[in-house]
Amino acid sequence: QVQLVESGGGSVEAGGSLRLSCAASGYAVSRLRMGWFRQVPGKEREGIASVNTVGSTLYADSVKGRFTISRDYGKNTLYLQMNSLKPEDTAMYHCAAGAGKGLFLLLTPDEYNFWGQGTQVSVSS
Repeated sequence: QVQLVESGGGSVEAGGSLRLSCAASGYAVSRLRMGWFRQVPGKEREGIASVNTVGSTLYADSVKGRFTISRDYGKNTLYLQMNSLKPEDTAMYHCAAGAGKGLFLLLTPDEYNFWGQGTQVSVSS
């Protein structure tokens, strides 16, 4: 069983930066397909970044060039560096891990088996 715990959310002004962390236990992040998702009330969960088992990445157009997904194998942790934040980035952010399809880059929530509880990001204008 994979357990994921996010941290690092908070309130920032537009143009600011935050780094989200997702500490994993039960399995090595290097062997999992992982992703970051976000959700606002009343809307579907949106996939924004994915990393596969060989380190390739995929980003949604809405965050491309501003957000970076990465992993620290020693700390068994997934990160999301968020720069040039905009008010529309305000959401609950979740990390997720998928078993199997290790080389795939997927932004669809249904393709992930394990989820963290989320961390809130609020960006003011």
